[in-house]
Amino acid sequence: MSGILPQDAAGAGRGPAPVVFFLSDSTGITAETLGNTLLTQFPGQRLERRTIPFITTVEQAREVVAVIDRLAAAGPRPIVFSTAVGGDIRAILAGSQGHFVDLFGAHIGALEQVLHAPASGEPGRAHGVGDAIRYQSRMTAVEYAIEHDDGQSIRALERAELILIAPSRCGKTPTTMYLALQHGILAANFPLIEEDFARRSLPEPLRPFVRKCFGLTSLPIRLSQIRQERRPDSTYASLAQCSFELRSAEDMYAVNGIPYVNSASMSVEEISATILQRMQLHH
Repeated sequence: MSGILPQDAAGAGRGPAPVVFFLSDSTGITAETLGNTLLTQFPGQRLERRTIPFITTVEQAREVVAVIDRLAAAGPRPIVFSTAVGGDIRAILAGSQGHFVDLFGAHIGALEQVLHAPASGEPGRAHGVGDAIRYQSRMTAVEYAIEHDDGQSIRALERAELILIAPSRCGKTPTTMYLALQHGILAANFPLIEEDFARRSLPEPLRPFVRKCFGLTSLPIRLSQIRQERRPDSTYASLAQCSFELRSAEDMYAVNGIPYVNSASMSVEEISATILQRMQLHH
């Protein structure tokens, strides 16, 4: 388990930041997601985050605990979020000197009573292949999103559940990929270009599918900053060009009755949740 000791996060005149561990006997995704969701309620906190997945033996668990205990003895008490389900491993991790938050164990017993059935105790159920049909639908959606990224293909657009449209660099690609991978949504995305703005109409291949379209917009200054990273000092990245494209896109959305959201200050998770809710896309 080498490489799990965090670097000193001390700043000038400040003590080391508390270390937050996300521990799992599987991928660690659930521990990270749930733990970080709780930590969002404490904005401005300096925290050093470390994820340790695939803790599958008691020896590995003891090694992790030794690291946590050394940190607890030397500085701020670490915070430990765990989704380990194996009884022996969970017990060892819970015995560390960190503040232990058992994200699964605190609820498993109650669910066993309600469901009148024992928990499987198998790690990895949340992110394993598990439901083969569900898994395959997600992989199919990812393949579809890749093929239909940035208007590269118009093949089988009738299969799309969602067509995301926006000026360049508003977040189309990460959103469609997230919707595909996490929710199995068949999503295409198309960039809006000068010709579309001049006509105030959708790109021709999309016109039969206007009811499947959802738009993204942004703030001109934010979009300009993002484009500057790609093409510094270009017309494409200028504040005037960004303002024109966003204003034109919003006019197009209004004319065609296309719902849209401003993505400037939203995470891809928030954008995706908004789209799912407003388009009533639920698998």
